[in-house]
Amino acid sequence: MANKAVLLNTVPPYGYVVANGKWKGSALAQSLQGNVKVMFEEHLGVVDFLLSDKSCVLHVSESDMVAGSAYKRKIVRFRNANSGLHGLVVVEKTRLSEQDFPSLQKFVVFELGLTLLPVGSAAEAAQLLVQLALGVSKENPFRRSGVSGLLDPVVLALVQQIPGVGKVKAAGLLRRFSSVHQLCGAPVRELEPIVGHAAAQHVWGFFHNPFD
Repeated sequence: MANKAVLLNTVPPYGYVVANGKWKGSALAQSLQGNVKVMFEEHLGVVDFLLSDKSCVLHVSESDMVAGSAYKRKIVRFRNANSGLHGLVVVEKTRLSEQDFPSLQKFVVFELGLTLLPVGSAAEAAQLLVQLALGVSKENPFRRSGVSGLLDPVVLALVQQIPGVGKVKAAGLLRRFSSVHQLCGAPVRELEPIVGHAAAQHVWGFFHNPFD
């Protein structure tokens, strides 16, 4: 446990990725090694990758999603293990796993407060990790401070799932509240001027009533 705690507080240098030892020999790791320096470590626990921007990554594969709900317990352990780091959940959204994706979005973003990034394959996941490790953008689009970059369509899609909230109202809510956590904690009286009374009740209920 002590080794893992030290490792999770260590920031890899620019251009490096610390990968869980279980990824040795995988196609994803091979794709990474052609673009960044990969250091394998056996003591990362549930964390799959550590990045130089103080992010840690959990990869949820297509097979994880279709095999049952065990992956949700894994995500909770991941959230609890990455104190002080920005938790990213990279999930393979494919034709087979597409029907499970909406409930995963709600669980990861709204209930756990993590960033969820869908990819089409392990190869796309590797490309995403390379971009983060190399700091392609000066302003990391995956940070929690506001809704921007690649995170924007994910959060917009989630908020639009609330009954009575379309694209326009979702955008208005996200302009007013700078994070999902702020939106979750907003009382009905603060929501009403943006979306109206009925939709405000739906928004509050969406966050505070148990999901089906």
